[in-house]
Amino acid sequence: MKNIFLTLGATGGVGYAFTRELISRQIPSTILVRNREKAIKLFGNSEYLEIVEGDITNSNILHKISGGKKFIFFGINFPYQDWESKFKPSLETVINASKESRATILFPENNYAFGNTSSPISEITEPVPTTKKGLIRLELVKLLKAASQHGDCKAVVLRLPDFFGPNVTNGLIKPIFENAIHQKPMQWIINADIPHQFAFTPDVAAVFYQLTQVKELPDFYLLNYGGEVISSIKEFGINVSKCTNGPSEIKVLPKFVLNLIGLVSPEVKSLKENFYQFENSIVLDDTTFNKTFPDFKKTPMQDAIKATVDWYRQHHSISKLKADQIYVTKS
Repeated sequence: MKNIFLTLGATGGVGYAFTRELISRQIPSTILVRNREKAIKLFGNSEYLEIVEGDITNSNILHKISGGKKFIFFGINFPYQDWESKFKPSLETVINASKESRATILFPENNYAFGNTSSPISEITEPVPTTKKGLIRLELVKLLKAASQHGDCKAVVLRLPDFFGPNVTNGLIKPIFENAIHQKPMQWIINADIPHQFAFTPDVAAVFYQLTQVKELPDFYLLNYGGEVISSIKEFGINVSKCTNGPSEIKVLPKFVLNLIGLVSPEVKSLKENFYQFENSIVLDDTTFNKTFPDFKKTPMQDAIKATVDWYRQHHSISKLKADQIYVTKS
């Protein structure tokens, strides 16, 4: 079988899940990583995986490994404080590398471009960014749309809520699962009593793969995938504790504590403009997805939590969380 998939950011949360999805289907693919040893530790020596060590900023490597690829998964993320300087140049580099074969860029997106809205966000909801990060995310989507209209590439944008799953170790999810496996109170920020929307990354990867199998998609295609809305983080913590036999307590860090941490942590300082996401429930409407893929089976929430707990037990080192490691870029 020909290798037509390239994944960037394969050692991150969603990129890892997408790479695993391809391996599970015995589909050859290539990943570009900065640390080959880390990739081997995560994926083993699969016969279906070509691991190339390098950096996305090296356009020569990127052009070389992009040749003949039909799909390029953009799973790259940066710390919040680097978004403004790194995201757009990185995406422009990938678009440029896609021109020769007019590859389809698979792009995980979030809800930041809609600000603090109380209405469910659909595919036709007009973005009204109220934060710098929201403006950046909107600019990235517009960049992909313009490139697809110019014939430089095709693009599939899958808009997601917060996500969790194996190898999701960002500052929002890590204090839940790492603390849980060490029998410590789990951590959240600002408000643990309101509904919150989560997607399970292996499900996200399966959706992306299904989209690669749809014939005659528009050159630019945007779709919401909402996962599941849970009643509260406290409920989520109870379900996590069922898998760890540990305490179900959720320790909530209020805004004033986060502001103090932000004095010494640029990442936490950059989170301040996104506090609204933890004071209110921001929800994606995925009615279109459900109509388009009526047979898609989401992983039951308790099974998803168990898979994540199991991964943390197997892969995550026992280390004390430092204050400046808590609550960094989440998606």
